[in-house]
Amino acid sequence: MSSKKSNIQAFFSALPKNIFSGFVVSLIALPLGLGLAMASEAPPISGIIAAVVGGLMVSILGGSHVTISGPGNGLVGVLLVAITTLGIQGAYAAIICSGALLVLLGFLRMGKLADFFPSSAIQGMLAAIGLIILGKQFHIMLGNKLSLEGSISYLLAIPETIQGVFYYQDTGLTFAAISGILSLGIMVFYSKIRNQYLQLIPAPMWIVLLSIGFSYYYEMVLQQPNPISAVYMISGIPSANQIIAEIPVPNFSAIGSLSFWTSVLALTLIASIESLLSIKAVDKLDPQKRRSNVNRDLKALGLATVGSGFLGGLNVVTVIARSSVNVNNGGSNRSSNFMHALFLVVFIVLFSTQLTRIPLPALMAILVYTGYKLASPTLVRKIFSVGKEQLLIFFTTLLVTLFIDLITGIVAGLIVTFIIHVLVNKGATVFIRNFLKPNVLMFQEKENGNYYVSVKHFCSFLNFYKLKQKLEDVPEDKDVVIDFSMCQFVDHTVMESVSGYQDVFAKRGGHFEVIGLDLHGTDSQHPFALRKLLPGFKKRSGALTKRQLTLQEISKDFNLQYQAEKSEDMRFLDGFKHFSTKQIERIYNRLFNTENTFKLFDINYSEGEFIAKEDVRTTMLHIKLNTIIPGFTLDQEGFLEKVSVFAGFKDIAIKNHSDFSKRFYLRGEDSVAIQRFFTDNLVLFFESNPYYHVESNGTSVLVYSKERIAGVKEIKSLHDFGKRLQTELFVCTQNMG
Repeated sequence: MSSKKSNIQAFFSALPKNIFSGFVVSLIALPLGLGLAMASEAPPISGIIAAVVGGLMVSILGGSHVTISGPGNGLVGVLLVAITTLGIQGAYAAIICSGALLVLLGFLRMGKLADFFPSSAIQGMLAAIGLIILGKQFHIMLGNKLSLEGSISYLLAIPETIQGVFYYQDTGLTFAAISGILSLGIMVFYSKIRNQYLQLIPAPMWIVLLSIGFSYYYEMVLQQPNPISAVYMISGIPSANQIIAEIPVPNFSAIGSLSFWTSVLALTLIASIESLLSIKAVDKLDPQKRRSNVNRDLKALGLATVGSGFLGGLNVVTVIARSSVNVNNGGSNRSSNFMHALFLVVFIVLFSTQLTRIPLPALMAILVYTGYKLASPTLVRKIFSVGKEQLLIFFTTLLVTLFIDLITGIVAGLIVTFIIHVLVNKGATVFIRNFLKPNVLMFQEKENGNYYVSVKHFCSFLNFYKLKQKLEDVPEDKDVVIDFSMCQFVDHTVMESVSGYQDVFAKRGGHFEVIGLDLHGTDSQHPFALRKLLPGFKKRSGALTKRQLTLQEISKDFNLQYQAEKSEDMRFLDGFKHFSTKQIERIYNRLFNTENTFKLFDINYSEGEFIAKEDVRTTMLHIKLNTIIPGFTLDQEGFLEKVSVFAGFKDIAIKNHSDFSKRFYLRGEDSVAIQRFFTDNLVLFFESNPYYHVESNGTSVLVYSKERIAGVKEIKSLHDFGKRLQTELFVCTQNMG
């Protein structure tokens, strides 16, 4: 089955869940859209128009997967100023112009700005938004509408609201609170119900059905009005005819004024930052760990904003709260965004009466539960397990967002993250000296078609976009090795992002492997902890990298022992010409048999001094022999080897094997002994196997492939080659005897 057919099949199989998720989100989006518009002093329907236009256009033209678009909280203040200054029709003109600027930002590929946000700061922002949602909606859930200054005030007022429920004099408020409490109970405990038939209907749908059923029960059975206070029922929904009749005409008369462009730039700045932050945050919530095309999303959001402005709607942005509800209810692709917009249209046209039967406390319970999940205490424990410094970044972002605003919160998170990185590296030198240097080299290896990516200097949220650009060019069904061995510092954001790539490549049939982190120190054993290259081999006890853990596992399969720590014994490498001009620094990650005659290991060595000094990290195989053989070096025939012949280095030819002599460069002091040693079987072995550099010092053999650390798959291949070579060498030595 082709990939295209498979994708289409997956889309339709997931469609029922996305339809339902879109339905749930639309129920939330309806009152929120009305509320955000009224808070901006715009016509109530303008918020719904933004949600409808945004949902339809972004789902078709956008590059994200599970995001929901519509009016955003962050723009309320800016829109209020724009409407006050320019009038409602002038504000629509400003909205249209800000949409055009968003499109321009997309074409300028400014979506890369999303890569400059540290992971822990994003998590802190998400938790803050969760607390803001929980704080504001908790009171409505309990039938208490409050108007307070600042998000913290709403959170601090929660105990008073809970206490006040017991003293309601109005029965309508009591019933409103009961509907909210019962709805929250359904959200919390529904997953614990094991009845397969009840589980066919998700929890939010039960809330809607029971709310509407309750209303009809009172009206038709008890012949009484709904006991829930009318203030806490959905209202303010105009008819479709009213909406069409009241489509405004944008007024561009103020386009030459400073106030107009001040509003346009403010709207564009807040909309772009809020959307970029939301897209990156929602990608973290995506169960499938997909990566959004941020530039494409900016273009789509811009076009949707232009369309919304002409129809009398607000700015269209990516909204975290509704996107979170979407993910929590099974939304898995862009069809949920489309369906949420479609349901809003259907509600307005056909079911405006039924919607008025749903109490706001019931809907707010869904948001309260979503807010709690975003700011769950388990998240704090997870962040702490990564590292204490990440907890500081997390709480800084969270508290500043709560006390001030989202933009200031994320900026504070950025600053604290950079300060921590400077402290960890004991100065800003590594960043200042290498920031403008290219730190990522990628090439495709000819022999196997695999991609090799080398990262140098440092890799953090400041320059991760460079690595990301390279990785985006690699097909996800290919093999990739990313090497951090020449990288002094790798931060938590990069470690987490790289792990996401590993998951994506695994799902697409590729292989994504990280190497070169085995000598880096960490502050915790978490795989996403930031890593610093230490001068000595000093690591936190038990903090093995993923590669080391895999080596530990495969050592059992190979019937070998494994030792991650530095080995003091390097005498077995004496006599090898490869190391005659090189200084061995350390040997580590050893896989060896009990007799110590077969060793696979990583090695660091250097050649030259001062400016000319070159550090090399690679993986080698050492085979100890039971008898003496001729000393030789076997390389693949190349340009340098051909030139070396003219410099006086003789290429030893093997009789009756001209093809071998053309393909391989063989040299050594005793050519006669070497020719006798290279039997037909040994020549055939080298001809029929992948190329490796092989060197003999007389008592043992050294084998390696590339001057870089080998990935796990490559180590498995090297082990297989080594075991078979060991057998061939044993036969050769027996024949010599």
